[in-house]
Amino acid sequence: MRPTDPTWMISSPGRAATPGRSGSSVLRRWWSAPTSSSDGSRPTAWLLRPSGKAGDPERDSWIIRHAARAYRPALDFALRRTWLVAFVAVLMVAGAGILFARLGAEFTPKLDEGSITAMIYQPVGMSLETSLAMELASERALKAKFRQITHTFSRIGTSEVATDPMPPNENDTYTSYSPVADWPRGDGRPTDKAGLIKARQTELDKRVPGQTYQFAQPIEMRFNEMLEGTRSDVSVKIFGNDFAVLERLSAQVKQIIEKTPGAGNVDLESNGRVKTMVLHVDRAALRRYDLKLSEVNKAVSTGLAGATTGAILEDGHRHEVVVRMAETDRSDPSAIMDLPLRVGANGIVPLRRVASMEVVKAVEPILRDDGHRRAALMVSLGDRDVEGFVKDAQARIKQNVKLPPGYTIEFGGQFKNLETAHSRLAIVVPATLVMIFVLVFFALGSVRQAAVVYSGIPLAVTGGVFALVLRGMPFSITAAIGFIALMGVAMLNGLVMITHINDLRRGGENLADAVHHGSLDRLRPVLSTALVASLGFIPMAIATGAGAEVQRLLATVVIGGVITSTLLTLVLLPALYAWVEAAGERRRSAKHSATSATWAAAPPRDSLATRVAPANG
Repeated sequence: MRPTDPTWMISSPGRAATPGRSGSSVLRRWWSAPTSSSDGSRPTAWLLRPSGKAGDPERDSWIIRHAARAYRPALDFALRRTWLVAFVAVLMVAGAGILFARLGAEFTPKLDEGSITAMIYQPVGMSLETSLAMELASERALKAKFRQITHTFSRIGTSEVATDPMPPNENDTYTSYSPVADWPRGDGRPTDKAGLIKARQTELDKRVPGQTYQFAQPIEMRFNEMLEGTRSDVSVKIFGNDFAVLERLSAQVKQIIEKTPGAGNVDLESNGRVKTMVLHVDRAALRRYDLKLSEVNKAVSTGLAGATTGAILEDGHRHEVVVRMAETDRSDPSAIMDLPLRVGANGIVPLRRVASMEVVKAVEPILRDDGHRRAALMVSLGDRDVEGFVKDAQARIKQNVKLPPGYTIEFGGQFKNLETAHSRLAIVVPATLVMIFVLVFFALGSVRQAAVVYSGIPLAVTGGVFALVLRGMPFSITAAIGFIALMGVAMLNGLVMITHINDLRRGGENLADAVHHGSLDRLRPVLSTALVASLGFIPMAIATGAGAEVQRLLATVVIGGVITSTLLTLVLLPALYAWVEAAGERRRSAKHSATSATWAAAPPRDSLATRVAPANG
């Protein structure tokens, strides 16, 4: 007589329910209630609910009956052909490993914020008025061409609180658009966000030439800038001392990256040099006129930047009076050289008597990271993952660009965040695996059985990898969270199965019967776990709303992993358990036989004492 299972109060496939258990009727009534739930647990319980009268061996639901009818032959085959089933599982794991190496990776999925930020770069040295006129022309062209754009606004230059300073030739344009479902269709009009970005760049290149663009989203752009100092998805930083060499290397790297598959817009962070007026002071002339260098600096500063000479009170308000040269004279070198310098009490000499001026092209601005001068390229990606693009670009740069001594190239942006996450996962995941193994060992009390349960992790991960490949999704931190969750699901199902088989063996069943009966007994709970995860995550897997990019990735990994994990628990795990335990029983039997033979060959204790006693006497 097989012992009843006290842990499950619902009858198992092919076995009668045990009447009179505490709380069983309440549990059955709750499971049989056809209610809906967001996580899919109660609809699953309703689908798998028992039917018929208590004590009826065919009381299981029609789903369980059909599943058990298909499961028995598969289980018998796995128990007879354990090595074949294990070999197929190893092939699946190896194939998943190969696919994972080619899967590609990114830090996190790019969320759709519902707006577009265009970082516009105009020729270096452009005045604020010209930059503003070009920006207004760009906004008018966008509103006239694209009816889906609801409004735009721009930020140019530096505000009084310089939290985000920019030169006049750079500006950020923020664009909001109506829901995609309301966009006009036909005539080659864009139908999604990527199409709108491409179409607007084409239109602006035609209407307002002379500008380059980097496209992002407001929050995404701000986080990129705060974390890495650049506003693009990927940045390529070149470090060195000579800016002329940095410019040459930047041009070479830019050409290579533009030809790398997956590259979108590629632009230099600082493009070109600014015309700068350099004043060379003749110190000998200063001594002849008995002038100090501070007088020259004061005159130039007053003429160009202005100096406060007084204040005017008007209606209780104080207005400062600032004196400086006219706007047209401040950009005229000859007018600047005519600035007067006071000599003595009554003398005045022009600035040109004691100084000369030269107009040169200088680097503006000079950028540094950790005290090292750098130049940078900003790269926006198309439809390619970050890791695959960067590895491809690194190989091309290493092959085609020869760096002088003291010059290095570093990739930043989302790629650097991904590298940081990888280094942390390299610590978290092994620690999690060790903790899971220790807990399973404490639950089962056997290293062999804990290893059998632990074999569920590779096949659970295998399903997640296959699901990502089928949906064309790269690996990311979101997927890593899904894989960690799969480990727990796989361990739970395996622990439920092995624990019940051990209970049956302790109740008197032999190994073969315990494995066969225990596997059939645990069909319903294992299927319940699989259906709960599948039904609960299907809405997330097909979601299209806000945050759907993260939901789809997480749900895809979990659903794919649960499928392979369920197959492992039901088919491979009982076969592995039977093989491992049978080998253990053979070893114990051989050890016991050897011990018995040793005792049988030994002389009787009293005979040995009789022979030894005279010698002692």
